[in-house]
Amino acid sequence: MNKQIKMVVFDMAGTTVNEDNVVYKTLRKAINEAGFNFSLDEVLIQGAGKEKKHAIRSVLSVYSGITNEVLTEQIYSSFIEQLTDAYVSAPIAPQPDANALLNALKERDILTVLNTGYDRKTAQLIIDKMGWTSGVNFDILVTASDVGKNRPDPDMILLAMEQLGITESAAVIKVGDSIIDIEEGKNAGCGLTVGITTGAHTAEQLASANPDLVIDNLLELLPLIAQHQA
Repeated sequence: MNKQIKMVVFDMAGTTVNEDNVVYKTLRKAINEAGFNFSLDEVLIQGAGKEKKHAIRSVLSVYSGITNEVLTEQIYSSFIEQLTDAYVSAPIAPQPDANALLNALKERDILTVLNTGYDRKTAQLIIDKMGWTSGVNFDILVTASDVGKNRPDPDMILLAMEQLGITESAAVIKVGDSIIDIEEGKNAGCGLTVGITTGAHTAEQLASANPDLVIDNLLELLPLIAQHQA
């Protein structure tokens, strides 16, 4: 008998939230304004899913060999300032079938968690703009600013488990659109890790992290969950 699924942890941007990569476009702009010329693809490859200071460090280090914490802080400050303005006009909506899936999971008494490499203020801004409410559309939000270590470390998932009283990580699914989401799920010991092609990384890139499944639509989770219910 398969382990019964009790909780699903979803990444936000690119997974449950469609915001047309406004965060990474803004991050690219802030980095390039510091004297660089990185493409959006380069920023996505190194930065997707990561806490945003970590993302800046990764982009600078991998592509330019630069490790400069003062520069990282300057870029991050500019990014946060620009992001607030970007979100005022950015079209933000749930990903296709996100609402339907969340409702279906609630009907099955499966807990739902949103987790993200954003800080809490940014994540809450996104959630508010979509009209979602904790306790109604999903159970809890866990953000990069809530934990000491961020993806690929498992701290956000472990905190969600603690807050919701889930004691066995094998009863948890992690779903995300980036390699680091899958790595986070594996490091947390999740029973299943699922990549989705609606965001940062391609099916091929996601497959390189060896998830249990790669999907194109969130509703594809329901048959998988059914297979693992008692």
